[in-house]
Amino acid sequence: MTATSKANLLDAADGKYPKSGIRAIERALTLAEKAHAGQFRASGEPYVTHPFAVAKLLVDWRMDIGTVVAGLLHDVAEDTDVTIDIIQEQFGSDVAFLVDGVTKLSGVRSHMRHIESYLPQTRDNLTKLLIALGQDIRVVIIKLADRVHNLETLDALSPEKQQKIASESLNVFAPLADRINMGRVRVQIEEMSFAYLEPERYKELTELSHREVMKSKSNIDRIKREVAELLDKEKIEYELVDGRVKSIYSLHKKLNKHNQNMDEIFDLLALRVIVPDQTTCYLALGLIHSIYHPMVGRIKDYISVPKQNGYQSLHTTVITPYEQIAEFQIRTAEMHEYAEHGLAASFHYNEQKLTDAYRQGKIAALPANLHWIRDLQKAAAALREGKKVDTNKLKVNTFNERIFVYSPKGDIYDLPRGATALDFAYRVHSEIGRRAYAAKVSGRVAKLGDELHSGDIVEVITRKSTGPNFDWLLKVATGHAKAKIRQQLPKSQRPSAKPKQPKAEKSDKPTKPDKKPEKKTDKKPPKNRKQIDK
Repeated sequence: MTATSKANLLDAADGKYPKSGIRAIERALTLAEKAHAGQFRASGEPYVTHPFAVAKLLVDWRMDIGTVVAGLLHDVAEDTDVTIDIIQEQFGSDVAFLVDGVTKLSGVRSHMRHIESYLPQTRDNLTKLLIALGQDIRVVIIKLADRVHNLETLDALSPEKQQKIASESLNVFAPLADRINMGRVRVQIEEMSFAYLEPERYKELTELSHREVMKSKSNIDRIKREVAELLDKEKIEYELVDGRVKSIYSLHKKLNKHNQNMDEIFDLLALRVIVPDQTTCYLALGLIHSIYHPMVGRIKDYISVPKQNGYQSLHTTVITPYEQIAEFQIRTAEMHEYAEHGLAASFHYNEQKLTDAYRQGKIAALPANLHWIRDLQKAAAALREGKKVDTNKLKVNTFNERIFVYSPKGDIYDLPRGATALDFAYRVHSEIGRRAYAAKVSGRVAKLGDELHSGDIVEVITRKSTGPNFDWLLKVATGHAKAKIRQQLPKSQRPSAKPKQPKAEKSDKPTKPDKKPEKKTDKKPPKNRKQIDK
């Protein structure tokens, strides 16, 4: 089994990496085999089959060679005698950094006593993932590959462990995959987790989905022919991809939302039209609407206003003359690749170069649409130092929806849902925030405390005589803006003066009176931490 897995990995890597990269994989394979010799998984298989499978997934996801090698070695520093120093000596600092990042995930529990997650069983994994993300996005991608393979082999574990791991996967790993737009990985994790958590429901919906798809197959084939003929007639270069069938877990959520009414599910099967460029996306949309009737409210432009994770595509749901409802997703090849593989798809060209450069101090700041990475880096540093962090804010920033708004010049800014015009002003620059007087949102006059929505064009109107006051703290939703406002307040109005408004906030949070006892317990654990680390 080990030899077959090894061969599969090398076959998958062949042609995707230079010879030097293949040699690095071969050396890592040898080291992993030697280090994990005599270790076995719960299934009885040699343990080394797991890192082989993780590395194979990373190759399939088109990750860089350093990530693949780190995937092969991700468990050696924790479970064997091989140290990070040995890895650095043999494979370089980048691979050592990644392996160290994965290894540290198991050593942060002692710093997490004060953290409360939205689900008790996900507390440790959620926090560990946040810390990993703060170090390097590739650590998270390795952990996602690790989790996918663990789910694929979950049948070897006890029912209790199956439930625990499936629940963690559904509530932590799937949303995290979605956050970095690895849509295919998210669906994999959701499907496998749901099958273990609700096996009867999973089986029932699988059969229902199959029946519905088969029932509409002939009409869908007819639609594909008609669209192909139309695009050919207009001499548009295209690729008409067989529609994806809605995942079972997504179908489960949609049916719950619509009182189990299957007639309300319009996107069970979607057809994808892939065209050369953005302009042709809109042309193809218009042509499809010329032969089929679009449903009001079901046309979504995620090209002009991308989703919070960077996803871009045009969506439309149409009614055909023979009463077949169909959804189309129209996008470029680049958009399709990003929709399927997320950050992994554009790794060498966009996010990784930027996050690496930022981490190494080569650039002063990340672009606005990657600020969430910077925020998590700061939180990770605070947690590693044993400082207290408002993890509720972290969860909102990581897992909940975010919005994209634009400056009048067209620059894009990524903000959490609920952010206001004043949050935007401070995101652009602290001095713009300080002098903010009013705002224009998509051409209309707005108040600084007005909530923004995706697609808004926000212009901040400033005055030299304007300055922050305590009321501003009630007009912002982001920690960044609140911190800047507090810094800019006149000394007489700063929190030490204990004004009335903060006291009112205090009464809204019944846990605050326990502040002093908490400080004592936070300072207490040096001994316990050492014992846990050992």
